[in-house]
Amino acid sequence: MFSKTNLIATLVGAVWSYLGGYLLWNTIGSPLFEGHEGTATGLWKEAPDQMHNIIAGLIMAFAFSTIYSKLANNGHSISHGATYGLLVGLFVGFGERWYDLAFANMTDMTGAIINGVLNLVFYCILGILTSIVYNKVKSA
Repeated sequence: MFSKTNLIATLVGAVWSYLGGYLLWNTIGSPLFEGHEGTATGLWKEAPDQMHNIIAGLIMAFAFSTIYSKLANNGHSISHGATYGLLVGLFVGFGERWYDLAFANMTDMTGAIINGVLNLVFYCILGILTSIVYNKVKSA
């Protein structure tokens, strides 16, 4: 669980989590979400707490990489990583985040679909990056 490969993949994943999260949700997604915020007011902070953002990215990347290492016994190809990322993105983006639509009043249906698609892209890229690290570091 605390192997060199897993720790490197965790760091790479945490960097993607931080930078990719801003790229996808802030830069690309922000204009797409306009008008689809739901009726909850004061839900989002003006400026995110960067320390908690980094900690969350590290925890998520560690869990993602650790589970990937247990499931990818047949090799660490880019297609395996993309498939794993796609499944996690489906679980989070169209599973967990759909609860936001049902319970939290954070978004409307269009916003939930946009968020789901962004999660699919985010986790597919994370899966690809993780598989590349596992492929390169294990073979080195």
